[in-house]
Order: sequence, then C-alpha cells, then structure tokens
Amino acid sequence: MNDHDHDPAATSAPDPVALATAWIAGDPDPDTRAELQGLLDAGDTDALAERFAGQLEFGTAGLRGIVGPGPMAMNRAVVIRTSRGLADHLLAAVPDAAERGVVVGFDARHDSRRFAEDVVGVFAGAGMRVHWFPTPQPTPMIAYAQKVLDAAGGVVVTASHNPPEYNGYKVYAEGAAQIMPPTDAAIAAAIDAVGPAAEVPREDPADSDLAAPVPAEVVDRYLADLAAARPAVDADGPWPTIVYTPLHGVARDLMVRAFAEAGYDDVHVVPSQAEPDPDFSTVAFPNPEEPGAFDAALDLAGEVGADLVVANDPDGDRLAVAVPDRAGGHRPLSGNQIGVLLADHLLAGSTADRKLVVSSIVSTPMVASVAAAYDARAEVSLTGFKWIWGAGRVLEADAGYTFVYGFEEALGSSVGNVVRDKDGIGAALAFADLSRALAASGRSVLDRLDELAVEHGLWVSHQLSITRPGLEGAREIAAAMAVLSERLPEGLAGHPVTAATDYRTGAEQRPAWLTTHDLVALDLADGRAMIRPSGTEPKCKIYIDLRADVTPDDDLDARARDLEAEASHVAEALADFVGLS
Repeated sequence: MNDHDHDPAATSAPDPVALATAWIAGDPDPDTRAELQGLLDAGDTDALAERFAGQLEFGTAGLRGIVGPGPMAMNRAVVIRTSRGLADHLLAAVPDAAERGVVVGFDARHDSRRFAEDVVGVFAGAGMRVHWFPTPQPTPMIAYAQKVLDAAGGVVVTASHNPPEYNGYKVYAEGAAQIMPPTDAAIAAAIDAVGPAAEVPREDPADSDLAAPVPAEVVDRYLADLAAARPAVDADGPWPTIVYTPLHGVARDLMVRAFAEAGYDDVHVVPSQAEPDPDFSTVAFPNPEEPGAFDAALDLAGEVGADLVVANDPDGDRLAVAVPDRAGGHRPLSGNQIGVLLADHLLAGSTADRKLVVSSIVSTPMVASVAAAYDARAEVSLTGFKWIWGAGRVLEADAGYTFVYGFEEALGSSVGNVVRDKDGIGAALAFADLSRALAASGRSVLDRLDELAVEHGLWVSHQLSITRPGLEGAREIAAAMAVLSERLPEGLAGHPVTAATDYRTGAEQRPAWLTTHDLVALDLADGRAMIRPSGTEPKCKIYIDLRADVTPDDDLDARARDLEAEASHVAEALADFVGLS
C-alpha cells in the first residue's frame, strides 16, 4: 500500500473512468460514445479527467463551448438534457407554455442542424408546440419570430462569431428577450434534474404533430417592421454602392433581400465569403472586430468604388461598417462611432414623445450628450443585450418611454422595438439610410462625425487588456481589484479623479440592469476610467474615455490621435496603480 492509498483527497476525487463509462451509457450519439470509448480503451485517464473536470455552465447567455464528448463540451447529450430542462422550466413557470410553444433556429456550423433537430425533438417529446426554421437563419430572426408568434421561449443553436470548433445554445425567455437572473439559475436547476440524455423522450421533427416550420409570412412581417422602424429619408440623388460580407455566415440572403426591398439594389457581396462555411476558411477569426476579417470587403470596396462597406458576423446579429476616407480608401468605424451615428440619426427621425436610448456601461458616454440634444433619455446598463433590453422593457412598460435605439461598443445595435436583441440586419439598413441622407446633403459619414464632435465634444475610447493566465494570474487580478476597495487614485496621468462608483456594492440603490458587477468606474475631469475582470478570459480590462472641446477649424484627426495617446497613458497609469503594470 502506498501513500496515495491514504490520501483522502485522492480517494474522494471523481473517477474519470467511472464518469466516462456512465456518460457513454447515457449518450445517444454513437460518434461521441466511440470517441470516449477510444480514450477508455487506450487507458488515457488524463484526457478523460480533462473532459470530466466539470460541466458547461448554463448562464444568461445559455451555453457555449468547443464541440466534443462529455459534459465540458457541446454535444448532443448536453443539448438534449439542456432542452429537457428548459422545457420543464417553461412548462412550470409560463402560463400556456405547451400551447404557445417555442421557436427554434440554428446557424450553419458543422453540428448546428443536428443539435437543432434534437432541440425540436425534445420539446415535442415534452408535449410542447415547436415553431422551427428548417434552414439556417440569422439569430435576430428567431428572436423576432418568438415575439410575433407569442411563443413561450426561443432557442438558437449558434456560437455567433466564435472559432469554427465552437457551438452554443442561446435562449430567449418570456418577452422574446435574453434570459436574466434569476431565470438562468432556475433553468440551470431544471437541467441538473434531468436524467441521462438517452432516456429523454424525443420525437422526429419530420413526423411530429407538434413541430411545424415557421410560416414564411413571419419573415415578410419582419422586413415590413424594419421598414416601419426606420425614419423616413428625404434624399434625392443616386443610391449608394454597397459592399457586403456575411463573413461565411447565414445573414446574406435576408440582408440582400432587406436591402433590395428598401431600394438598395447596387449591393456587391464579397464572393469568397458569400456562402455559409462552417470552417470560416478566409478569416483567422470570424469576428468583424478582428484584424483581417474586413480585408476582403475593403479590397472589393476599392474595386467598385463603394460608398459604404457593411459586414455582419456569422449569425447576423452584429454590424461592422467602413466608409470612404479622405485619401481614397475606406476607414472602418468603431462600435462607439457606429452607435453615436445611429443614435443621432434615429433620434432625429423619431416622432415619439418620450425617446429612450440604452447603451452598455463600457460604451462611449458621448451618447448621453447626443440624446440630450433630442430631449431623449440615455440609460446605461451592464454589458450585454440581456441588460440593454432588460432596461428597455422596464422603461417602456413602467415609464412610457419608446425604445429608439440600443447599442454596445462591441458592434451590437438594436433599432427600435423590432427585435429585443442586437440585430445586424436592421442596423445595416438604418446605417445605409444615414449614409444616403448625408450624401444627398453633400456630406459624408466622416463629416457628420466631425460635426458631432464640434457639437458634443471630441470623444475617444481606448481599451487595455492585461492577460494573467492560470490560478496565479487570477489571484493577481483579484488582488488588483481589491486595491480599489481600499483606496482610489487622486488622479491618473494628470487627469484628476472626481468621483467613483464601485459596482461590486450598493446594487440595492441601482436599477436591476445595473446590478452587482465586478466593475469600478472612476469619473475624470474630462472623461472616465473603468476596470473589470473579464468573465470569460484570464484578463483584466481597462476602458478609458476622454473628451476635448474642439472647433470646426481644428485638425480633428490630429486632435483625436493626441487624445488617444493620452487615453493610453491614463490606462497605463490605472494598471500601475492597481499593480498590473
């Protein structure tokens, strides 16, 4: 007998061989069963231990992970158990849930269709009606269909702009908005109560009386509602030449149709990225924010002399934009610039008495000044459209506001009340209208940005991500945040700190969409600084926004470069103050 036999921790640790054996017995997928059996036969306990070290956590974004066997990955067994747990929750918590049913959709990733068929089969097996899209669809279409069909819930099998090895399970709850606490915890508990996936009743979507395709008129209605949500544009002159890329995703057909119905016929789709491709073969990372993702579109824009370049991410819920610069090329805009421009355009065209714009807390504060110019309310929420629309729904219902626009700096936009989530298709149409209206008055998008800077101040935004991997890195990040619990800087790189808000405390004094969060915000005399740990990566993130007064005679590009350099110094000073330099 050796020391290991006397180690209580060793004897009580879960046995990966036993866990894998039990998982195989409950897994209905022969492929993932075979993969795990191969590891068992090879005696690869290290690989088994890695796959059974925990499980994907169900949260406010649902599930997302690498596709593979076991509870730490996305696979049919996880999808089936998750669907049954969600069905049980809806049947217990939502009136008439069985009859109202759920809407199900999926993107074009390798496993999405198979996962979606399992989702449909499980809900039908639970006695719920299922309205589903039998072909890949953009994520906003599922959220919209749930709203107009008054379904009790919605599921999209998608990993958005993650790399090709990922997939995910996104959930919409009552009201066709993303789930918020405590609903996520209630669903997670229901999932935990589900037995082995192989024992969960399922029906064949093709044969089930409870499953039916979403009617085609729902898509027609979506496009009609987008048209109604966009302000009228009184613009004579030529229509713009648009270059568009879906980044190998699923938004092309709906986006091109939406453009055409709005009058935008001169649309050039990037050929190499036009078809859905689950391997995203022309980009290193299928996110329009990432370097290189926009390159093919910019090349085509130069060839055709585009007036506007538009990109959606692979599931169609984000919008990226590039516009002609003053040197004969095209300049990609930041998410904050897109947000400010669309807020200004949509507020100017809104006829509502009580207008509302909601942005995430890390997005530019400039939008508050823009909103004030139109006597509109500017509200901030925690990051994510579950919070943006959480605020929107409450303020619409309880305070009589009209949700005009919501955005976050990570290229997410929601135009009006059409989709209660980010929608890159509706946002692209609105931006095309904005560009066309400006051109009719002899101005460019960059001209309008300059005008807004003169009116509201020149704002620049800078982010600093500090990576600290492993357990030691996590301790360093926690220690850095703890510094701000004990003391605050009087200034950062010469910028006085005038006030602070610690979102780790005092949630009872704030609205639900600004609940407890690991974030500290410092007000500066000419802007603000924020710091928070990443929720998904071993990083600490610092956000700096600085403002300067400018005049029409200033070289605004030069002033912006100087201010961005200053913002970088402020970020480094904050990192140094908390011990992460």
